[in-house]
Amino acid sequence: MDAGEASELQAQLAAAVHALNHDANPSARLAANQWLLALQRSPQGWAVATALLAAPDPPPPADLLFFAAQMLRRKIQSPGPALPGAGLAPQLLDALLHAARRFAAAPAPRQLLTQICLALSALALRAEGGVDGLFARMPHLPAPAVLELLTVLPEEAAQDQGGDTGVDSAARCRFTREVLTHAPAVIEFLHSQSEKVPADDDGVPVHERNRRILRCLLSWVRVGCFSETPATTLATHPLLTFAFNSLQVSFSFDVAIEVMTELVSQHQELPEAFLNKMPYIREVLLLPALASRSEKMIAGLACLMCEVGHAAPALVAEGGSQALALADALLRCVAFTTDDWEIADSTLQFWCTLAHFILGIDAKTAKRNVAQELFLPVFSSLLDALLFRAQIDTDEHGTDGAPCIPDGLAQFRMNLEELLVDICMLLGAPAYINKLFSRGWNFSSQSVPWKEVEVRMYALSMVADTILQDESPFDFSMIMHFVNILSSKTPVELNGSLFLVYKSFGDVIGSYSKWLSSCQSNIKPLLLFCASGITKSVSSNACSLALRKLCEDASSFIHEHQNLEILFWISEGMDKGNLRLEDEEEIVSAITHVLSSVRDKELRKSSLARLLYSSYSAVEKIIDIDRDHSLRQNPATYTQSLDLAVRGLYRMSALFSHLSTSIASGLVDDDIILVLLGIFWPLLEKLFRSSHMENVSLSAAVCRSLSSAVHSCGQHFHILLPKVLECLSTNFFLFQRHDCFLRTAANVIEEFGHKEEYGALCVRTFETLSSASSISTLNSSYTCDQEPDIVEAYTYFTSMFIRCCPKEAIVASSTLLELSLQKAAICSTAMHRGAALAAMSYVSCFLEVVLAAVLGSPECIPDGSPGVALIQILSRCGEGLLSNVLYALLGVSALSRVHKSATILQQLAALCSFCERTTWKAVLSWSSLCGWLQSTVKSLPSEYLKQGEAEMIIPLWLKVLEDAGSDYLHSRTGDNIRNHQGYMQGKGGRTLKRIIRDFAESHRNSPTPCPS
Repeated sequence: MDAGEASELQAQLAAAVHALNHDANPSARLAANQWLLALQRSPQGWAVATALLAAPDPPPPADLLFFAAQMLRRKIQSPGPALPGAGLAPQLLDALLHAARRFAAAPAPRQLLTQICLALSALALRAEGGVDGLFARMPHLPAPAVLELLTVLPEEAAQDQGGDTGVDSAARCRFTREVLTHAPAVIEFLHSQSEKVPADDDGVPVHERNRRILRCLLSWVRVGCFSETPATTLATHPLLTFAFNSLQVSFSFDVAIEVMTELVSQHQELPEAFLNKMPYIREVLLLPALASRSEKMIAGLACLMCEVGHAAPALVAEGGSQALALADALLRCVAFTTDDWEIADSTLQFWCTLAHFILGIDAKTAKRNVAQELFLPVFSSLLDALLFRAQIDTDEHGTDGAPCIPDGLAQFRMNLEELLVDICMLLGAPAYINKLFSRGWNFSSQSVPWKEVEVRMYALSMVADTILQDESPFDFSMIMHFVNILSSKTPVELNGSLFLVYKSFGDVIGSYSKWLSSCQSNIKPLLLFCASGITKSVSSNACSLALRKLCEDASSFIHEHQNLEILFWISEGMDKGNLRLEDEEEIVSAITHVLSSVRDKELRKSSLARLLYSSYSAVEKIIDIDRDHSLRQNPATYTQSLDLAVRGLYRMSALFSHLSTSIASGLVDDDIILVLLGIFWPLLEKLFRSSHMENVSLSAAVCRSLSSAVHSCGQHFHILLPKVLECLSTNFFLFQRHDCFLRTAANVIEEFGHKEEYGALCVRTFETLSSASSISTLNSSYTCDQEPDIVEAYTYFTSMFIRCCPKEAIVASSTLLELSLQKAAICSTAMHRGAALAAMSYVSCFLEVVLAAVLGSPECIPDGSPGVALIQILSRCGEGLLSNVLYALLGVSALSRVHKSATILQQLAALCSFCERTTWKAVLSWSSLCGWLQSTVKSLPSEYLKQGEAEMIIPLWLKVLEDAGSDYLHSRTGDNIRNHQGYMQGKGGRTLKRIIRDFAESHRNSPTPCPS
């Protein structure tokens, strides 16, 4: 490139950089960026950038120089042979060093020097002897340039390899070792710089120079510059003293904190030295910072003190004056009030570490007693401080207008749980409880400090497991005092943050329900409290869970008429539709539990019917809308009716789900079940035949309630079974994207499929569902990815069919099963993880059934047996199955399928190995598997395998498969079957899984496979 071309290119570069940084037109900026990227990739980039940095005075604009230095750095870091020839690399080094000397001081911007030094560091990393050569040239640089270069050089060693693909880990380790050989000289240089007086300064203000020294020291500490320094020397090292003294200078405070925190974490000898400085840190640094409310200093000191304590809990636990000064200082940090909770939160790990250490000391030793006695007052004060900081002192509201806890406080409370448990264990449950209620509250309902009460209830609920295990006597009178006040509040009074109080009390009642409900007089106020708390979203979940726990723990006490009426009042309140479905289900389950244990049969029957009345009414209303189309004219009314019907169906589902345990225990007899079903099924049948089923939410709710009823009422459904399956099949045909019909049909098959009299019905259902277009079109991984829910539901249904149906049904459905296996094999290659794993689970289930059949009948049975039908299917589909499993192990999604793939391959190997030794060999043999594998590997496109990999895979995999199959067969024979835990148990199985994982990892960047 001649001088004219170079000048023209520099002019174009200047124009492009100016456009990129200053042009208001986005198109112009985009075009400039594209041009600059092209220049950066071109060979001319080297010469252009170095020429700009060496341009005579006056220098080019700063943004142009910055881009030139940045371009050199990126070209040096580019992977591959991007560096210029061997003769040009020294010229590049000279140019960069010249630029570093030239732009080391003002008016050149600091960022320009940083970019030049980054380029020098990148060059030193890649050049032979680059580190030593760079250090040899440093004496010729001004001090600011040396400081900046020494700062970025060790950072190059620690740089994330993912962001710099041009260097492997071995080269980076070698670079680090070379850099560390110069650590003594660097430390000496930094020491000399730290002792320079202001009069000696080189144009850099003394506070800025000190900050740069600390930044440089931090970089070297991170790569281990003091690793060879004796402990006694390190504790009194002048640079450590310099860093410690810098804590008193606000300009360098944050970097000094980082330096000392890093040193403490790396060198186990230093915490003791820092612990000795704690009285000074507290008195001279922390207390003034607290008085002036300097959050930056308080946060930094808290971080340093926590690191010291975390690194040496044994020293702190000895309880010397320095340790107690540390504890007192951190207590003050916890209690310091700010708009957020970061400072208090940053101390939690230290307190947990200290508590764990004390609790870990043998409880019977004097050492434990001394430590506990010393720190009980500390942890008692800590509990006070934590309760103070965890208090809700603001009235925040969410997007729905409901009161809520600020995000920072919510996170702080979440992080507090472990520490509160530790404090409870240290103080002991009685002392902890006494601490929470030591205020001696006895307020009227008008003067209760609810925010203080709420935070104490929160702290009580967090340690429930510890207190319950301790079994110490607990006086709940104070809790019941507040419960009585809260349960008597009128709806007008229930507003604002008071519902956060209900939430915390709900958590306490749920946690301690067994103790609270042991006194019969507590039941009514507790139920009234739950009824009040359930009405608002912020407390509904806690109070509905508390209600369920109460009903489970005190069902006999709740049978009184007034208590039952409260329960019905709660259930009727659900009709307002402002609760989450999960909360409604908890409420219905709670009430069902109580009603199921009512001794009076007629009362029990009428009460259950009353509980379901509003749900039945909501469903009947939506059915009426289907008969009278004019009722659909108002969309708002229709949507509301639809929502109420969905809620009603979910409540029915919850009731039937809970009834299953009552039926099993004999609490609910057949008469009651028949009455409930007599109302339930006609409603459901009308819904199934209505146009409303096109609504996804309604159809899902119908199917869920039906599944729950089938599961709990089992035998009572046998007469209805043909209608049930016919409704499910018909609706799936009408609304083929509603996978709930498939899943519910699978649940019905699971419940009744084992009975021979239903075999033909199950086969008809299988035929009908399989003929739907949404199933018949599952012929490619692309289609599977479009309808993953259908894939999961279909493979779940087929799994239930082959696992539960009688042998006659299996034989009659052999064609359908063959198609289902082919579809599952294809779906196992889908990108959608859930669909692929569901398909693989069905394949594994299919193979498990085949294995059970052949293991149970070692000799080939005449045609017509399930074993023959299934193994013939496998012999025809085996090659396609193996091919799809191999395709599933290619690409970015493969690692999630390793276990399922290895399981399928081990099952296949076990089957072929077993058949080889029996008369089943005529249908399936070891040579079948060998042929499938050879054909599959050889048919893979060349871009999927490395050179020579195909020839290596076949013998290796066959040997591993043989061992894995033998291990599985061994685990399923004789006494070994009792210890059979599944697959991958034997050495062969584990080796197979490792081989499969290695294959998947080495082919993650393969093209996405699309077999069909």
